[in-house]
Amino acid sequence: MTGNFKFRRAIAIARKEVMHIMRDPFTMIVALVIPVFLTVMFGFAIDLDIHDVRMAVFDADISQSSRIVYEKFIDSKYFVINKVAPLVARADRPLTTEKSKLSLIIPHKFEEDLYNGRGAVAQVLLDGSDNTTVNLVAGYVAGIETALNQQFYESLAPQPPVKLVKVTPRFLFNPEQKSPWFIVPGLSVVILAILSILLTSLTIAREWETGSMELLLSTPARPAEIILGKLLPYIALGLIALAFIYVAARLVFGVPFTGSYLAFITGSLLFIGTYLSMGLFISVVAKNQQLAMQMSLMAGYMPSMLLSGFIFSIPNMDTIWQWFTALLPARWYMTICRACYLKGASFGDLIVPFAALIILGLIFFTAATKKFKGTLE
Repeated sequence: MTGNFKFRRAIAIARKEVMHIMRDPFTMIVALVIPVFLTVMFGFAIDLDIHDVRMAVFDADISQSSRIVYEKFIDSKYFVINKVAPLVARADRPLTTEKSKLSLIIPHKFEEDLYNGRGAVAQVLLDGSDNTTVNLVAGYVAGIETALNQQFYESLAPQPPVKLVKVTPRFLFNPEQKSPWFIVPGLSVVILAILSILLTSLTIAREWETGSMELLLSTPARPAEIILGKLLPYIALGLIALAFIYVAARLVFGVPFTGSYLAFITGSLLFIGTYLSMGLFISVVAKNQQLAMQMSLMAGYMPSMLLSGFIFSIPNMDTIWQWFTALLPARWYMTICRACYLKGASFGDLIVPFAALIILGLIFFTAATKKFKGTLE
């Protein structure tokens, strides 16, 4: 060896570090168990192939040929029909309310046009706000169109028209399939989740480390009052951050905002309050910044990125994981953001996400209060 470097000292430090890791269960879990758990979980949960896409059928012809058309969708194994009805003025309504991802419109005289040589036309409405699935669904529709033409061609031989059936897709909410329109509203969910949970967890954990929390605990204030008092300033900061994100989305990326501002602000307040409560609960449990940081990343960053619908579509997951995502606030706020930005959603259209956020927020606020109260006893 040259200089002052002593290899045996490096070995001694390494041995000491190994002993420290062996004595620290959390470090062992993070280093060994969590990676395996996440690999297995996401390996089962995420499937980039789409199955059981919910579709609504609006059949104004009610003929044998029109029935053949939507049964061909069922036979493909990619689609599940949840509604068959005559043609109505708002065929896009099932997409707006998240009941369907696709609406098939078969006009009146479809069968007549098919057999008189003019060629029949049907229309498919797709939810263009979900960029992760819409292109695959459009590809499935194109394949079904080819299969339908082949089937009708054979039934009308020897003199069929050149092309019997034409299915024309039209993308709603994001007609030009611009990626920023899909990505930016989702990013606001991820950013707010990380910001909210880290603001409270690290700040309170720092107070535990420096000893200033003991001064606060010596006051007559009740645990719920302390928790709420801690939440309010960070709710204001979260709304300011949301305003910056909104300005960037509108001015920099040109993302439209077509929904209700009242619904958007209400959903944002519920979401920020829920994640701040989660951060307070983490800080009370952790009481040091390093642990609070690790727990915050695990509870805030990873679920909001991977299980909220931001990157991977929730309908692509197994049923058990779809139910699991219902426990994550980011999943519901993702629905609110995209619906308000792109779908023109009103307050009434988002009752279910609002209710879910209220329930989850109350759970985390109560848990933080009770755990904080436990530290006083």
